[in-house]
Amino acid sequence: MATEIDWANLSFGYRKTNYNVRCTYRDGKWGEIEVTDSEYINIHIAATALHYGQEIFEGLKAFRGKDGKIRVFRLDENGKRIRRSAEGILMEPVPEELFREMVIKAVELNAEFVPPYGSGASLYIRPLEIGVSARVGVKPSDEYVFLILVTPVGPYFKEGFKPTNICIMRDYDRVAPKGTGRWKVGGNYAASLAAGEKAHELGYSAVLYLDPQEKKYLDECGPANFFAIKDGKYITPASESILPSVTNKSLQQLAKDMGIEVESRHILLEELADISEAAACGTAAVASPIAEIDDLDTGKKYVVSHNGEAGPVTTALYNKLRAIQLGEEEDIHGWNTIVNA
Repeated sequence: MATEIDWANLSFGYRKTNYNVRCTYRDGKWGEIEVTDSEYINIHIAATALHYGQEIFEGLKAFRGKDGKIRVFRLDENGKRIRRSAEGILMEPVPEELFREMVIKAVELNAEFVPPYGSGASLYIRPLEIGVSARVGVKPSDEYVFLILVTPVGPYFKEGFKPTNICIMRDYDRVAPKGTGRWKVGGNYAASLAAGEKAHELGYSAVLYLDPQEKKYLDECGPANFFAIKDGKYITPASESILPSVTNKSLQQLAKDMGIEVESRHILLEELADISEAAACGTAAVASPIAEIDDLDTGKKYVVSHNGEAGPVTTALYNKLRAIQLGEEEDIHGWNTIVNA
């Protein structure tokens, strides 16, 4: 029951809600939307999702605003991205209209689990598509299940909007050049588990990966994109091996709105010595400021925050994005979808 939740102390984890919504692609077409309270899927033991990694997902959030309205942030942009992921690993793309309808329905059915305004929590929305045809040879599925589950969550990092230390490790690559990193495929996250756990054991919040080909350029920050402020500019890595973050795209637009020049380009590792601010950004964390970046192979430490606080630009961008999500500021770019529930 939502009434039993301590919203102010909610962790980032799974909690059962009322319903999830599902739709099956079979015989060349998508079927009807189904609503269920079951948390389980009945799947063939030879399904392509289990054997050949035909599994993609998304992550977006719904917020209860100051006015009491429920807003889903950048619904359509996530719908476009999951289609690109499907095309990347030869799955049936979910029509954007179907994606939108199912997200809205999932939020409506679980409206009581959208945390109250001011709690710092949100309703995390997880669309998932899996291949379910039985295959023992490497071949795309003919049938797919698309579902959306939702769960209320607190901050992704327990520290909240406070700078944390991250590290660089060269012994691990999350993805390969021109591989699946540009799509939101589950296997990419499995590939990051070992490095992530090692980083946590050493006291770091995340791993800043270098490009997998030359180990010269900055790539991605654990499960999130990376950006920094250098010479007053917002800089973020341009790479074929990282997922285009919807949050990063939004922050770049807000930076431009503030008159800040934005550069999406290859960023040399050595440039870390000249940055004034840095953060990891993504749906889960929004923007997580970075205090220090430690290169575990060379022993070099790049101190970003000298006072233990987030920098002014990162703070302004974070506050602006959160204000739009919560309906505190005008949504001039039309990023929010209002859900009537």
